[in-house]
Amino acid sequence: MEYLQEELDRLLKEYPHQRELRDRLDSLASVYPFNEYEYLISHLLAANVLTLDAYVEIRDEYIARNLNLYIYEITAPRKFGESWAQGHLHALVPNLQKPSKKLDPNYSGQYDFMLGKIRIEVKASRAVDKEKDGPLYTKALSHRSKKDFLMNFQQIKPDCCDVFVWIAVWTDVIWYWVLSAREVRENEFYSVSQHRGNVGEGQLHLKRENIRDFDEYKIKPNRLEQAIRNAYKRNLA
Repeated sequence: MEYLQEELDRLLKEYPHQRELRDRLDSLASVYPFNEYEYLISHLLAANVLTLDAYVEIRDEYIARNLNLYIYEITAPRKFGESWAQGHLHALVPNLQKPSKKLDPNYSGQYDFMLGKIRIEVKASRAVDKEKDGPLYTKALSHRSKKDFLMNFQQIKPDCCDVFVWIAVWTDVIWYWVLSAREVRENEFYSVSQHRGNVGEGQLHLKRENIRDFDEYKIKPNRLEQAIRNAYKRNLA
């Protein structure tokens, strides 16, 4: 959204009644799909400040930068974490199985998938502008953004699985990290104090200052299955 805003601000400086239009935008009532962007673009087109060809180019570039924006519109945490994230990972690694008492007599919902006897927990988060308030989709960031972002992987229980798969969503890319449970438990950024009284459960924040510390665990989507197997071996070592 920030790149679109910068481009429209640049064009607005060429609009003959810039002050009046800005004042109108400040008090504009918006109801989807009629919002401040639709209102501004229509005025720029009418004044020939923005040509139709230039508008199509801006639109195409915006779509290319925001292919994952719909994921930010998933408001229910469980729908995002379970329905979307688990479904997304299973599509990439079809050999994953949903656990059951038949596959694991000790299973009681502690983890999300099995790969053979490997117990896998999936965690997902979306990169957002940590300085901005509002709905998630208004704070969504491209991975190229220079703004400070925050991603929080919550309810992490290293004692309940063998391997973690973390999925990080930006508006334009999705990244994956695969870590053994031991590597998470011993990581300096892992905090065991998410909720008072929740023994064995913690969280980990990823942000600009520490994300590069996880580069060794970052995996391309076509290598996820092998990465899970390798992390399991590291967990046993």
